[in-house]
Amino acid sequence: MKITISGNLGSGKSTIAKELAKIGFNRYSTGDFMRKLAKDRGMTLLELSKIAENDKSVDKEIDDMTRNLRKEDNFVMDSRLAFYFIPESLKVFLKVTHEEAAKRIFNDIRPEEKENTSLEQTQKNITRRTESEKKRYKEYYGMDYTDEKHYDLVVDTNNKPVEEVLNEVLKKIKDS
Repeated sequence: MKITISGNLGSGKSTIAKELAKIGFNRYSTGDFMRKLAKDRGMTLLELSKIAENDKSVDKEIDDMTRNLRKEDNFVMDSRLAFYFIPESLKVFLKVTHEEAAKRIFNDIRPEEKENTSLEQTQKNITRRTESEKKRYKEYYGMDYTDEKHYDLVVDTNNKPVEEVLNEVLKKIKDS
């Protein structure tokens, strides 16, 4: 089975994908792809996102890595666009408010996201990054990844423990 997990920044995509990996799915992450590219270029994710607005090669490189996964089976990928590149996958969308996402990301203390110096700044960065990504994806692919009609399952992760979200996803996997 191929599972793609999309969603807002800080919605729990990586967390749920890691939980699914514990039960036997191979795990891939666009976030990991992006963090590696940013690190290789000596910049932050926010800086790389801004560059990607004018340099399509950044997204193309990540898109190609994602497309290549279609050859595999039995994996989960957390990625805002994997559902688009792997249409035969079980498509899950996790949503969360920017306020809750900022709390999660700020408290996660991600060293590669050094611009998140306060909760308020983290929320501003989430807004900037979301706007940057939505703009690029609309321009490049003519779609909005936040449109829930693209997905087989939509889960609001606000005020839900990981186990509850995971159980909703596992139920959908079982029913598919």
